[in-house]
Amino acid sequence: MTKYKLEYIWLDGYTPVPNLRGKTQIKEFDHFPALEELPLWGFDGSSTMQAEGRSSDCVLKPVAVYPDPARKNGVLVMCEVMMPDGVTPHASNARATILDDDGAWFGFEQEYFFYKDGRPLGFPEHGYPAPQGPYYTGVGFKNVGDVARQIVEEHLELCLEAGINHEGINAEVAKGQWEFQIFGKGSKKAADEVWMARYLLQRLTEKYGIDIEWHCKPLGDTDWNGSGMHCNFSTKFMREVGGKAYFEALMEQFGKNLEDHIAVYGPDNHLRLTGKHETAPWNKFSYGVADRGASIRVPHSFIKNDYKGYLEDRRPNSQGDPYQIASQVLKTISEVPTEISVAA
Repeated sequence: MTKYKLEYIWLDGYTPVPNLRGKTQIKEFDHFPALEELPLWGFDGSSTMQAEGRSSDCVLKPVAVYPDPARKNGVLVMCEVMMPDGVTPHASNARATILDDDGAWFGFEQEYFFYKDGRPLGFPEHGYPAPQGPYYTGVGFKNVGDVARQIVEEHLELCLEAGINHEGINAEVAKGQWEFQIFGKGSKKAADEVWMARYLLQRLTEKYGIDIEWHCKPLGDTDWNGSGMHCNFSTKFMREVGGKAYFEALMEQFGKNLEDHIAVYGPDNHLRLTGKHETAPWNKFSYGVADRGASIRVPHSFIKNDYKGYLEDRRPNSQGDPYQIASQVLKTISEVPTEISVAA
C-alpha cells in the first residue's frame, strides 16, 4: 500500500470572484486512486464565506482527479462544495447547476498579469515602461524579463504532467502579461481544467515571491491592455452542419441575450470592454470575420467551411467563472432551432 497525498481543491464563497482553496489528507491505496474511490471530506465553511460559525460544516465532493506532478505520490482532487448531507449542492456551487454537453467543445484563453511589489512584473517603481508593441509574443530580457518565461514554462510542464489539456502559452500585449490556453470537451471538463490550471499557477508562483493578478483591468483607464479569457466554442451541430442561416440566427440570439452573457462574463468588464485595446463595447453586440474588435470573432476558416466550425466570444474576462461562461453559451445556443439550417 502507498500513502497518497490528496489535495482537495474547491472554490470558496467570496463574491463576485471565488478564491481557490486546498487542503491535504493522506490515504493509503495500492494504486493511483480512481475518482469513485475518493471519500467526501468536511471543512470549516465559516472560514471560507460558505457557512456561519454556529453551523460551519460543509462537505467536499470529488468530481475530477489528476496526478500532482509537484508531489511524490500526489493527487489533485477537484471538488464541488456540498451541504452537510453531502448530497445537496451549496449555494456557491456553480458547477452543480450548469448546462453541460459532451459534444460541446470549449477553448479558453486565460490572460493574466504577473505582479510583484504591487505592480506588474517589469514595471518601474514609478511611471511606466516603454509603450505596448514589442511585448506581445516577445522574446528577450527587455521584453519579458528574467523570470516570467521560467514560470510559464514550468507551469506548462506541470499542467501537461497532470493530464490537463493545456494547448499553449504566449507573452501578451502588456508588459508582465501572459496567456495560457485550455481546451476541453464538455463544459464541466473544460472548466475543471481551467480552474486546476489556475490553481497550479498560483501555487507555483509562491516560491518565486510573485502573485497572479486576474483582474480584467488592473492598470485602470490607461493605454495598457486588460486581460480577457476568450471563449472559443462549438457544438456537434456547428461543426458538422452549420450553415449561413443558422449562423445568422445564432448571432441574433447572442445579441438578444447580451445582458445575460455580460452578467456572467466576469466582474468590472465595463472597465475592459470599452471599444479600445481589441475589445467591443460591453453594451453593444457585434460580430465580424477576423475582427478582434467585435464581441464575437468569426474565423476565416468558419466562413470558408460553409459556416461550420467554431466561434470566439471575446467578451469573457480573466476573472470569469468558466463554468458559468460555458453554461450561458450553451443556453443561448439551445434557443436557436437547428431546423433553420435545414430549411435554408
